[in-house]
Amino acid sequence: MNTSAAWKACRVLLLPGWLGSGEGHWQTRWAALHGFTLVEQDDWTWPRRGDWMARLDDVLLSDPRPALLVAHSLGCQLVAAWAAHSRHTGRVRGALLVAPPDTERDDMPPQLHNWRPMRRGRLPFAATAVVSSDDPYCAPDRAAGLCVDWGARAVVAGPRGHLNAESGLGDWPDGLALVAALAGALVNAPSVQP
Repeated sequence: MNTSAAWKACRVLLLPGWLGSGEGHWQTRWAALHGFTLVEQDDWTWPRRGDWMARLDDVLLSDPRPALLVAHSLGCQLVAAWAAHSRHTGRVRGALLVAPPDTERDDMPPQLHNWRPMRRGRLPFAATAVVSSDDPYCAPDRAAGLCVDWGARAVVAGPRGHLNAESGLGDWPDGLALVAALAGALVNAPSVQP
């Protein structure tokens, strides 16, 4: 599939996790290389779930095209929480959820305590989750449980840490291929309802 043609069918919204995505992060690279929209939040240090959800709604409503969500870390929890409450889920055609954290763990920093309990309802759109077998923020069994609850196809990336800049993914072509597969499914899909 021609990746650039697939992107024309939708917008790709990049949803970083806690503290944002730095210069070496694959999300930052993808924004620069492919023109994807990196969704900025007002407060990366003390993220409030409701504020982040409202921001996602605002970005989705700013453009009538269907969207693909590409979330990393806390961004995955944002997608789940947003999908459980928003009236605009029909604008999203799919999501790539990378390294979802377990925000209910005892060792999570206090900045993330308001992300409890985790929203575990089935997502109303296609989803693929990429998990690492040695993610320091989510045990493999918890990651597998989230994938099942969300109805997400699970892709195990092996021992790659938190699938961030420190994981040495670079431009992460394997992840981009997963987004392209989701985008390709949009070509024959009906138009999105507002």
